[in-house]
Amino acid sequence: MDAILENTVTLEGHQDRVWGVAWNPSGTLLASCGGDKTIRLWGLEGSKYVCKSLLEGPHQRTIRSVAWSPCGRKMASASFDATVGIWEHKDGQEFELSTTLEGHENEVKSVAWSPSGSLLATCSRDKSVWIWEVLEDDDDFECISVLHSHTQDVKCVKWHPTEEVSTQ
Repeated sequence: MDAILENTVTLEGHQDRVWGVAWNPSGTLLASCGGDKTIRLWGLEGSKYVCKSLLEGPHQRTIRSVAWSPCGRKMASASFDATVGIWEHKDGQEFELSTTLEGHENEVKSVAWSPSGSLLATCSRDKSVWIWEVLEDDDDFECISVLHSHTQDVKCVKWHPTEEVSTQ
């Protein structure tokens, strides 16, 4: 049987190309990011999806990728400005930027949380993959490994679904 894909909704709001989307773990919010340097959080109101939050400010260039932490309280954004933003949802408030990770020498293309949420992988046009550890106070990150085995830019990182093993 051939599967047929059908467009069920079009979300309008970004002022430039959308580069990435990601559902939160509970499937209630969809994050989108793009060339307008913003992240939009979409959710249902009645039978329509609406933009619930607009996150902007820290990134100076296109946001290429967003990823939710397994608990859904944090989100990471990868930007062409060579930074990674860590956004946090505290006590029912709006998402706020809690920290910015720096170190890549060029565009950050992708971010991914490990299944436990204790590690974050980032990759870049600089041909490297960085592994960041979430420190105990939950607001700080430490780079614990930099992998330089690629000969071209690294476009995507993913973790094994149940183990702390990354692929790139």
